[in-house]
Amino acid sequence: METEELHRGRLIDHIQLVVRDLPASRRFYEAVFQVLGVPLGGSGDDYFWADELFISSAESEAAQGKLTGRHHLAFQAHDRAMVDAFYRAALDNGGKDNGAPGERPYHPGYYAAFVLDPDGNNIEAVHHGPSQRSAPSVRVTF
Repeated sequence: METEELHRGRLIDHIQLVVRDLPASRRFYEAVFQVLGVPLGGSGDDYFWADELFISSAESEAAQGKLTGRHHLAFQAHDRAMVDAFYRAALDNGGKDNGAPGERPYHPGYYAAFVLDPDGNNIEAVHHGPSQRSAPSVRVTF
């Protein structure tokens, strides 16, 4: 048996978005993931995934023929420049403005940008200001 290794965050194991137009979503998410330094984990004819996010067409086995509703997902950015780059990449690849990069009132240093993906999901990139991680991710090996 081949050993597999996953990297996971602290709270969410995974999220699935079921989208109308998989090629449009792939173009959008591949562009923003490249800016955010998140590699594509894998793909098939009716899905692709990166980290904890699984995106599929309604035809995928996991979707059972149903589209998901509108969601808000926030991706972590290493700095403000990455938030700015995320915003530009999203708009250049089918996203729509939903809040230009800037400070938000949630806590001091909260710098974020918001876009709508091709299915109307509210996608955010956020930098929380100066901080230090105990580890880049949680490694799960099986």
